[in-house]
Amino acid sequence: MIELDSADLPSELVPLSWLLGVWEGTGVVNYDVGDDDVRNHEFGHRMSFSHDGLPHLNYTSYTWLLDDALTPLATETGYWRLSRPATDGDPGPGLLPGIGAQPFTTTDSVEALRNAAGGFDIEASIVHPGGVSELYVGQVKGPRIDLATDAVLRSVNSKQHAASTRLYGLVEKHLLWAWDIAALGNELRTHASGRLARVE
Repeated sequence: MIELDSADLPSELVPLSWLLGVWEGTGVVNYDVGDDDVRNHEFGHRMSFSHDGLPHLNYTSYTWLLDDALTPLATETGYWRLSRPATDGDPGPGLLPGIGAQPFTTTDSVEALRNAAGGFDIEASIVHPGGVSELYVGQVKGPRIDLATDAVLRSVNSKQHAASTRLYGLVEKHLLWAWDIAALGNELRTHASGRLARVE
């Protein structure tokens, strides 16, 4: 069971609190590019979720090939939060502070955000250094998260990447995840998955 300092945890993060910490393990890529070209390799993976007192999680991911040199593979960074309309009490845009009381600061007020399926709608913004930014929408329901891209923004120099889905689940104290992508001219298909254990 995760022990959290609830005094420091924003109420809006409680539905996502089981993600907090540093997770490490391995995964596998198995992506059918087409023309009898299936990319298949194992990798090491370190994923981190933290918070800084604001109602979002900070996310980072670092992967490396399991070769002799432990060659760096990919990194990601981003923010995860409950999906809800912004209010005057929320900070932004830019560095503008919120005006008035901050919303959703109690358990009861956060419970009011629960969706018809019994979970909470969420948003995740994930940025890749190769010129791709993904905006995901989905839900967290207990220790399971389902996400699908609402938008993918690519620079003129990035590789083609049209859509993604991601699944995360806490199973027997391990964080299991799967990531499907539509990329390189292909429809959405299996891409990568992994199993991580909390190390911090």
